[in-house]
Amino acid sequence: MQEDAALLALADQTLWVTALIAGPALIAALVVGLVVGIIQAATSVNEQTLSFIPKLAVTALVFVVLGAAMMGLLADFMREIMAQVAQIARTGA
Repeated sequence: MQEDAALLALADQTLWVTALIAGPALIAALVVGLVVGIIQAATSVNEQTLSFIPKLAVTALVFVVLGAAMMGLLADFMREIMAQVAQIARTGA
C-alpha cells in the first residue's frame, strides 16, 4: 500500500514539474496568439500563417530567458527520482 502512495506522489510531482516547465512557453504563445488574433480581426487580415512567426519568436525567447531555470528544475527532479530508485533498490522492495 505504501508503494501505491509513493507512486501517486511521484505522478503528482511529475505533473507539477511538467506544468512548471511547459507553462511559461505555453502562456507566452497563448498571449501572442491572442494579440495577433485581435490585430487580425481589427484589420481584417485573415492570414493563417501570420501568427506563427511571432509565436515561434516569443517561445524561443522564453526558452532563452528561462531555459536554465527549467533545466535546473528538471535536473533536480531527475536527481530526486534516481535517489528514490536507489532507496527502493537498497530496501529490496
